[in-house]
Amino acid sequence: MKKVKLQNLDCANCALKIEKTLNDMPELSNVKLNFSTSTLTFEQNTNNDLLDVIEKEIQKIEKEVFIVKEENKKQKTFWQLLDKKLLAITLVSLFLTYISYNYIENRQMQIAVYIVAYIIVGWDVLYKAFNNIINGKVFDEYFLMSIATLGAFGLADFVEGISVMIFYQVGEMFQRVAVSNSRDNINALIDIKPEYAFVKEGDIVVQRTPEELRIGDIILVKVGEKVPVDAILLNNSCLFDTSAITGEFRPKTINENESVLSGFINVSNAVYLKVNSLYKDSTIAKVIELIENASSKKANAEKFITKFAAVYTPIVVVMALFLAFLPPFFIEGALYSDWIERALVFLVISCPCALVVSIPLSFFSAIGAVSKKGILVKGANYIEKLTEIENIVFDKTGTLTKGVFEVIKVEAFDINKDELLRYAAIVESFSTHPIAKAIVKSYDKELNLKELNSSKEFSGLGIKAIVNEKEILIGNKKLLEKFDIKISEDLEEKLNVVYVSIDSKLVGYIVVSDIIKPEAKEFIKELKKLNIFKTYMLTGDKKEQAIEVSKAIGIENIKYELLPQDKLKIYEEIKKESGKTTAFVGDGINDAPTLAASDIGFAMGGVGSDLAIKSADVIVLNDNLNAISDAIKIAKKTKAIVYQNIVFIMAIKIGFLFLGASALIGMKEAIFADMGVALIAIFNSMRILKDINK
Repeated sequence: MKKVKLQNLDCANCALKIEKTLNDMPELSNVKLNFSTSTLTFEQNTNNDLLDVIEKEIQKIEKEVFIVKEENKKQKTFWQLLDKKLLAITLVSLFLTYISYNYIENRQMQIAVYIVAYIIVGWDVLYKAFNNIINGKVFDEYFLMSIATLGAFGLADFVEGISVMIFYQVGEMFQRVAVSNSRDNINALIDIKPEYAFVKEGDIVVQRTPEELRIGDIILVKVGEKVPVDAILLNNSCLFDTSAITGEFRPKTINENESVLSGFINVSNAVYLKVNSLYKDSTIAKVIELIENASSKKANAEKFITKFAAVYTPIVVVMALFLAFLPPFFIEGALYSDWIERALVFLVISCPCALVVSIPLSFFSAIGAVSKKGILVKGANYIEKLTEIENIVFDKTGTLTKGVFEVIKVEAFDINKDELLRYAAIVESFSTHPIAKAIVKSYDKELNLKELNSSKEFSGLGIKAIVNEKEILIGNKKLLEKFDIKISEDLEEKLNVVYVSIDSKLVGYIVVSDIIKPEAKEFIKELKKLNIFKTYMLTGDKKEQAIEVSKAIGIENIKYELLPQDKLKIYEEIKKESGKTTAFVGDGINDAPTLAASDIGFAMGGVGSDLAIKSADVIVLNDNLNAISDAIKIAKKTKAIVYQNIVFIMAIKIGFLFLGASALIGMKEAIFADMGVALIAIFNSMRILKDINK
């Protein structure tokens, strides 16, 4: 898949035509043109360099659009975005029209100056309309404007015709600025790729691109610089700004030998890191790819607008013809000139640009906004889907809980609790199991590991060890039963219980529990405010532990002691029973089957897992549950703005069409109904980005 940026693509209708034309080329396939970011992606069916050919095909539709060879990522000012050439042409045309109208008395000379003024300001529009007609592409805004203004000239309304073209060009200038500014704002949210990396080679440090880095390279990241690829920290500790990736604005301390994700910004001291992934496999590359590819999956509203625009313009052109020529047949005393003028106004009003530009822009703005909150959405269709969620099913471990265990109780018989914990910590000190790590961590004194003479692990049961010539068993009930050690019936196996025996005698037990995420309880309350009342928790844990967690966070519907395949079955039962859009939230590893089968699947903290990315529709980079409710809020706001734009645009269009057909308004009002409405809709769409930090 190849990707290029286009310059000067300001017409949404043209973008649709370019995409269709390039898809018809036998040398290309799977062509996608993202108008919101001006990015063209395609697959080549030949090894030849086709960029020049592609550019020529594009310029047959829009002659000022070209492929960017070297991208300038700096955000431009209003004056930089303004088309100075078009501004000058418009001012010259305006000046000539003013002079001709006020100071030239000779009619022939006056008409000649009007024609010059018209050609100066309208030549570009006329050329594009003529070129498109030759190429079989009629019924676009250039065709509509050309017919309307030439018609005005035909009716001897010279000033009216020139004014319409001037107003149109002024509107075009401001629309280009608005679209470019919107595009820059969106790109700024996802422009997180570092431009360079400093690699240590012997005693010197050399500059490389992130793509040139190899696994094992040692890189230097100075204060204020972005981490170019995923790596391991070699210094004692460092503070990183993780907001570009996770959406978390509070800096995070990362310690020696811990992972540092690409895109993090060093905010404390210069550090060395050891590269552990190629750039193409790094977090930052996955984030950028997911966001840029998200536009290929269009929301239903976008699909509707695309189809609507394809049939709408031809219909209104036919209606304009009827309006121009039918009434004089049936209305006594009606003049063709009056009805033709009404038809021309009708044509100007009918241009669908406002819809075609603002709707895709709204959805892509939403994708950028949720990414700023630490959420990756794979397509605009999922933004729409987020607004439809009525049920959410949660995995427990790693989703509602941290997946990190801690010791919550130590019970000892005929031995000191501290001594029991010391024996357990020594035995578990070489295990990588999360429960073993929790036990070692809970013993906050120094361990003498030389006391451990030998140890043997029994898979799924526990460990047998010799400590200071004492036989220690530490594990579950089945381990002790294996060595004929009886456990009293009044010692029920609640939660995660680790039994400890010394020399074939039970001396106590340790209760270990998963830590509930601090935001979990408030998050469930927030979902209810968003009208999501049905929440479910699925877990493989025992009944007692599942009930304890569900009570703590406020989830009433729980299923426990489940195998991974059971989760998928129960999810499907919940979905079938409710008949409503049901989301699933999991950690993206053992929950992959359910994530893939769900209406909309959330993978928690799954950016490092290819399985999560493939299975889920939405990826929560920061592992924070509140990011899900933030994404739902942004999606609901986006949907509201999209419908606001559709209703506002259609109401203005339909209202002005009737007013134009009734001769109650003229060309100036028609221009507002076209360009003015488009600008208002674009600025309304941009509210999605403006409010993300509120």
